[in-house]
Amino acid sequence: MESENLKLVKQLRHELHQHPELSNEEAWTKQYLIDFLKKHTKLEIIEHDKWFYAAYRAGEGKQNIAFRADFDALPMDEGIELPYGSQFPGKAHKCGHDGHSASLAGFALEVDQKGTDKNIFFLFQHAEETGDGAVECVSFIEENKIEEIFAYHNMSGMAFKSVNVIDGTCQFASKGMTIHFEGSPAHASQPETGVNPSYAIAKLIHAIPEFTSSDNNKGLVLCTVVQIDVGERAFGMSASKGDLLLTIRAYYEEELDKLQRNLEDLANAQAEEYGMKVSFTYNDEFPETYNYKESNDRVRAVCKEKGMELVEMKEAWRASEDFGHYTKVTKGAMIYIGNGFEHPPIHTYEYDFKDDIIETAVELFKGLASVY
Repeated sequence: MESENLKLVKQLRHELHQHPELSNEEAWTKQYLIDFLKKHTKLEIIEHDKWFYAAYRAGEGKQNIAFRADFDALPMDEGIELPYGSQFPGKAHKCGHDGHSASLAGFALEVDQKGTDKNIFFLFQHAEETGDGAVECVSFIEENKIEEIFAYHNMSGMAFKSVNVIDGTCQFASKGMTIHFEGSPAHASQPETGVNPSYAIAKLIHAIPEFTSSDNNKGLVLCTVVQIDVGERAFGMSASKGDLLLTIRAYYEEELDKLQRNLEDLANAQAEEYGMKVSFTYNDEFPETYNYKESNDRVRAVCKEKGMELVEMKEAWRASEDFGHYTKVTKGAMIYIGNGFEHPPIHTYEYDFKDDIIETAVELFKGLASVY
């Protein structure tokens, strides 16, 4: 990577870090990235409401390859002293999306300056953390006849600058599930005259181990109780309303759907038995993220050619990623680049993106795009 380009994108990363914006609020971030690319490249910029992409066009009949970076931050305080620390309390880039976007911008500089025989699309996506972004951007794939798409995520607990891949599922499908019951109130001395949802919620919680058991599923299935909210802090009343908040997660998306059906069926049965109303709402919905072996094989070949450390992951990462929406409609791969074994994990106060891995990401992407 050209030293001047690396210097520019490190500065870009620090600017993005100072101005974090939460999912679906990234107006400043989007515009700052657009302005950066307009200033430093001749790439075509195509804007959408909350996201955009840049395009390098080699010509008709050439292969169309896309590379994606996310740019939203987390609802967290900075937590550590940094010369480029967040200027906004309660908002910080604690997942490294500032680094992902800076890396993609650096890659764009190199492609613009050096050229390639492929049509390259640089997709800058909003709202990854909530699962809203990719589902809104996925039309980009068909509109531009994208044949393959790549992205990377920085990852602590992996060798510094190592490139980590796994074929098939690389990140779990998940969603937040709220089960809401409405019974009827009663005096605490006469609970039999009302309908208390606590017993139905207890039966649902009791059923979770059976629903998620390895005996009943081919892949790992998880159901995490996030919150139980029943009744009021009033000792003279028997509860009449209650919410059970769960995060449901599975290696296979079909088994996530099965877990959801099982929970809904049992909740409906409990509502009918006790004479209650029940409703369901869902948040932060993420698909299974699937890596194509063919795409990973291209990553493997680039690593071999460039002398990059390649690690074959032994298991998928349980956390979710909305990148899976793209690989439902075209081939591609999510790649992980190591921050080092001792680097603080993402989503913690101690974490900050490591600028040193920007060049690793750019060189990897250049290899996939045949930029030399």
